[in-house]
Order: sequence, then C-alpha cells, then structure tokens
Amino acid sequence: MQPVSWPEPDPLITAAIAAKYTGKRPRPLAVQIRDRLGEWMGDAQFAAAFGTRGRPGWSPSRLALVTVLQRAENLTGRPAAEAVRTRIDWQYLLGLGLDDPGFGHTVLPEFRARVAEGGLEQVALDALLARLAAGGLIKAGGKQRTDSTHVVAAVAALNRLELAGESVRAALEALTAAHPDWVAQRICVPDFARRYGTPMTSWRPPASKARQDELAIACARDGYALLEAVYDSSSPAWLREIPAIGVLRRVLVQNYTRTITADGREVIKRREKEPEGDGLPPGHARIASPYDIDARWGAKREEFWLGCKLHVTGTCDDAPACTCRPDPAAQQLCTAAGGQDHDQGCAQLVFPNLITHVATTGATVTDNQMTGAIDDGLAEKDLLPGRHYLDSGYLSAALVVSRRARHGIALIGPLLAGTSAQARAGAGYARADFTAGYGTQAVICPQGKTAANWTPCTQHGKDTIVATFSISDCGPCPARSQCTSGKRRQLSLLPRGLAEAQAAARTAETTIPFQADYARRAGVEGTMHQAASHGARRARYRGLPKTRLDHIYMACALNLLRLEAYWTGTPLDRQRTSHLARLELSLAA
Repeated sequence: MQPVSWPEPDPLITAAIAAKYTGKRPRPLAVQIRDRLGEWMGDAQFAAAFGTRGRPGWSPSRLALVTVLQRAENLTGRPAAEAVRTRIDWQYLLGLGLDDPGFGHTVLPEFRARVAEGGLEQVALDALLARLAAGGLIKAGGKQRTDSTHVVAAVAALNRLELAGESVRAALEALTAAHPDWVAQRICVPDFARRYGTPMTSWRPPASKARQDELAIACARDGYALLEAVYDSSSPAWLREIPAIGVLRRVLVQNYTRTITADGREVIKRREKEPEGDGLPPGHARIASPYDIDARWGAKREEFWLGCKLHVTGTCDDAPACTCRPDPAAQQLCTAAGGQDHDQGCAQLVFPNLITHVATTGATVTDNQMTGAIDDGLAEKDLLPGRHYLDSGYLSAALVVSRRARHGIALIGPLLAGTSAQARAGAGYARADFTAGYGTQAVICPQGKTAANWTPCTQHGKDTIVATFSISDCGPCPARSQCTSGKRRQLSLLPRGLAEAQAAARTAETTIPFQADYARRAGVEGTMHQAASHGARRARYRGLPKTRLDHIYMACALNLLRLEAYWTGTPLDRQRTSHLARLELSLAA
C-alpha cells in the first residue's frame, strides 16, 4: 500500500451539491464532514495492516470513512457499497467522480478483518478526537461520564445439551468441508447425518430429564469418537489445527468427565456444580457457543444475556465552545449554520457531548475492573478528565484513592453499599455499627466488646484487616441474633487510608451539593439510548475483536451525528410525551 491523500471533490459534484442544497436546506452529513473536518485521518495510519506489494487497492482511510458512514446510517455492506457508487454526497466526501465504479461489498469485511487483526481498531476514533481537540471542541481536564450496557451476541443462546450437540455438528461441518474423503472413510455418515444434519435448535428436545441426560451423553460419546479419529496417527495432522476441533475438545473438557474402568469400559458423566458434581469451570472461561467462543453468559441484577459488555465514556462540559480564536481550523469547526460569521454564530453554542472512549469486554468483566483501564485509555489520548462521573458499579475506595494519586482525577459517584447480610437486610449490626481504632488496633462492637484478634492479611489479592471476636463474648451475647448466625462475629476491614477515604466519600454522598453535581451523570443515558438505536446492544459480528471494532466505528458515527446537530443547531432528541401524560401534567398544575 502506498499512502495517498484524499482527492479533491469532483467539480461537477461540487456544483451539484451547491445547487441542490441552498438557502436554509442543511447539507448532508457526508458533505459537512468534508467541508468542516477535511482529511482527518490518512492512509499512513493504517499502513501496519496492509502490505506494500501487489496491485493498488482502495484507500484504507477512505474505507474507514465508508464504514463510519455505514454505521451512522445503519446500513449493511451491500447498501454501503452501492451508496459509494450512486450518492453524490458520499462521492463528494470521498473525492470520487461520477463515473467511479466504487468497489464490491466484500471489500468492507476484508478491511474490517485486516484492521482487527492488525490491532488498529482505535485509529479512526483517535484521529477524529485529535482533529476535534485541535479545533477546541474537546479538551483534557473537563468533565466526563461513563456507563455500560449489555451486548447480545450474534449467535443463538444454547443450553448445555444444545451446546454439546452443536459443538459436534460444527466440528463435523468443518471436517466435511476441509476433507470429505477422510470423513467418508472414518465415520458412519448416515448415522451422524441423521443426528447432526440439522441444527440442534431446530427440533424439540425430550421432555424428561432422564432422556435429556441420555442424549447429552450420546452427544459427548460422538464427540470423543470424532476426536479420537482426528488425533489418530493415521489421520492428517493438519486436521487437528481446524478451529472447530479445538472448540469441540474444550467444550467436552468443560462439560464432561471421561474415565476408563478396570475392565476397559468407558464411563462418561456430565459435570455438575460442586459439591454434588465434579465442578464446572468459572463463567469467564466457559464456552457458551461453538460459533462465538468469546461470547459469555452475563448477569446484572435480574438481567441475563449471552454476549459481551460495552462501556461508553463521553464529555459533559457546560463551557461555551467558541473562544473566537484566530485559528482558521477552530473557526471552521465552530461556525454555526446559515452563513453566520464566527463571532456571531457561536456566541450561544455550547460544547457538543462527544464520545471519547469505548471499551468492549467479556460479559463477566465487572464494571469496577474497567475503571482504571478507561482512565488509562483517556490518558493515552491526552483527554483525561478532571472529574469523572460514574455509577456505584465502577467505584471503590481503592479506585478513588489510586486514580487521584495516579492521574489526579476525581471520581464522582456513590460507593457500593455494604454487602454483609445485615447491611442487605437493613437490620442488625452491619460493619458500620462497629468502631475500629486503627491506632490501638482494636474493634469495639455495639455491645461494648473488643475483638480478640486484629490480623493484617491479603484477601483476593487485596490488603485487608480481619478482626475476630471471641466465642466467650459472642456466645452469651443477648444481641447475637442481630449480629451473626455463627458462633462469633468476624469483620474484614480496609486499611486505614482506604477506610478514611471511604468514610469521607459516604459522608459527601448525603450532601445536596454532591447530589446536584452527580445529577450530571444521568445524561449518559441519552448517549446509551442513541447507541442502542444504532444497534449497540446487538452484535453484528461474531467474536470480540470484530464486535470491538464495530463499537469503535459506531462511536465515530455517533460523534459525527452529534457534530452535525451542533453545526446545524438541531436538538439531538426531545422527550416524547403521550397525550395522557400531558393531561396528567395539566391536571396536576
């Protein structure tokens, strides 16, 4: 690939655009992007993912631009490729002539695959943010907010029986496509075709639990037989490298145990949860579908889904966007629609709320595991906020202290409430009812008894202090039923610095200024709603790398849509109120 600059728009197309969009009629998004942002990313930024030999291909930076527009308009590959050939606003943006043949729709998935494999997912968003930062629309040290949402995988949700059967079926399909002669020689094709010729989800499973277990063992037996044939010394070694074979092996290991008795009899059992069974692997490691090995089952409150999670961070500043700087680029970005000049047109405008960071993770990754990664990602872009608004899922006392020490960021949000049985029930003696003296290394309970032991230790990789009360104190205590169901009470305490930070944060949460300031975070729900309307909650592709790339290009698209609304003075959305709700409001007034 030889990097080239974007061609200038064709004069005929430029004239047509000028004639068609006159007066108050706003120009299309693609035209405004070219006029206001110019060439905001280049081919050189994608060079690592493309070779230097062979026939010249399409410009990767312009393919990235097509992908962003595709997400902005919720198009699939074919309509997007057709738009490149037929729509003059897209041709104006890409610098194409009216007779340009464009490209086939298969070029777009090939481009996405190369970008994902080359680790260049962030290039488009980083380039856009750098261009906007140069124009003064975003800056470091401001206010940003973060939220997460579930993303449903682009595969069917399978139970354990269906997972076993589909894993065998996927392996058979891959082997048959790769080496049909070997399959015909090594397995009984009619029997396997009868059992695995159609998807497991297309037929009704047996009603009884016993028959379901029998069928699950039969699927496992077929899977083990298939693996034995593949790993036989007489079989081609390259068959073992087929991805579906590796997936089948992992699914069988995770869901079944296989033993050989003394008399040579094979015994296959389904794994069950401990202590009754042999145990199952943790959720973050357990394959849930043979067609998307990155998809995991996730849970948040009463919600369960198969897929991944999306974390979105965006700006929420109130400062005016226009500083009337002499920089022409800043003037071009800030000029309002309608031909008004820079000083007059921008006087009433405020910063648009733009997405600065997106992260796609496994469904089992908790929000507070991502707080540090999000701030580190913003630091790499030189867009660290001064105040970062998050919900309680992202926060802990340790994170509040470490983020302030490392980046100087104030994390704004309520800390998680106590997780003890007493705190959850709202009755009895919770940890907050005990008095901890770090100087004297003593803990006093509400009944005036002092803990017998004060033991610094490490729990789950974190420094902790465990205070244990004696049985002689807890046994005859009249308030024991309010304190513990065991023989004695045991408390896990934070180190002194974290405990003081936690106490200060909990005190601040109850104040009116904090609550008024934290109300700013609620605006991120509008961003999540807009993302959901563009398909953020349902993956378009299989696998975490492609889904992550899609989310990043969606963030670029949402930023451009918000910039278009900012340039034209159009509200992003208005709350829809039903006639009945209006009547209720009028009666209440």
